[in-house]
Formats: sequence, structure tokens, C-alpha cells
Amino acid sequence: MTVFAIVGHIARTDGGYSLNDLPGSGGRMDVLCRCVNASFFLSHDLRRDVECYLILCGEPAGPKTVKLSGSTIRSLSPDERSAGALIKKALDTVCGNEFREAADGIRVRKGGLERLMTEHTFAVPDEHGADIRKAGTLPDAFLLSDHLNFTEAEELLIKDCPRYSVGPDCLHADHTITVLQNELDRRRSQWT
Repeated sequence: MTVFAIVGHIARTDGGYSLNDLPGSGGRMDVLCRCVNASFFLSHDLRRDVECYLILCGEPAGPKTVKLSGSTIRSLSPDERSAGALIKKALDTVCGNEFREAADGIRVRKGGLERLMTEHTFAVPDEHGADIRKAGTLPDAFLLSDHLNFTEAEELLIKDCPRYSVGPDCLHADHTITVLQNELDRRRSQWT
């Protein structure tokens, strides 16, 4: 199982955003939707062995965590609106401290990064980290940030996480996920 977690620093924590304005009314929900798509989509199929967590820290009721599971998710199409609609449905679901199912393969709960850090051991993509292509065994879980850098408080939480570079330049989070998926695919298939 591969896990991706993405912190959405200003992403709305309720369903009160427009699917026609994911960047504005959704608090850059478009970035998170692209990360969902990069996590799951293959050509004509989905990756069933992936979980994607969206850690939403924006207004009005944050933080919340949305969990998408490739093994059970339905009704996800490879466009931002489709992912945005599923996330919106999850955020409209009344939730508590434990995950509650909003639809097939999508769950939501209150709480954010601090709690998720107790449940997974993450590596952090970082352009100054060790070259992922030269690294030995890779972890199964990766933590990324949206279009903003991690906050000081988040950096304290992740200070002991190993850091890997996917290349010499800083990439968008969804592009980083694509490169990570490619590296993991190559290693699993022994393709060279």
C-alpha cells in the first residue's frame, strides 16, 4: 500500500465551495484534486493499492482529514471537478474524531497532521533531500504540501522524517506524486 498525504493550508473544511471555482472558493482545492488524480489514475484504470489523505486546514471548521482509498473508491473520473465533487460530499458529511464514510472509498474525520503523523511514518519530498533514484529501500508513505511551504509548526512535526528529492527543481505536488509513482513502479517491476 502506498500512501500520499497532502496538506491543504487554506482548503475549505466544509462543502461551501463552487465546483466552478475550486481555486478561489475552495481555497486552492484544485491543487488537492490534481494530487488525488496523480495518486490514483493510470491509463484506463485506477491504482487500487493507494490511499490518499487530504489534510484540510482552512475555514471554517478545520482541520479535517479526508481519506480516499483506491481499493473501494467509485465515481472518480480523471478531472478536477469529479474529485472536487467527492471531496465536497465528504465535507458535507457530519463527522467526529473517527473516520466516517461519505461515499464508497471516501471518508472524513476531524483532526489534521498531528494525528496522522501518529498513524503513518512519512517521508517528505524535498529538492534538497537524498536523490530518490540513488536511495535504497523507499518508504510507503509520503507527505507533501500544497502550493504553500510547510508552516513552522508543521516543520517541527516532520523534522525527523527522511527527505528525498525527485529532481533538482521544485515541482508541483501533483507532479511530484507522478514522479514518485513512476519510481515506485520501476522498482516494483524491476524495470530498468
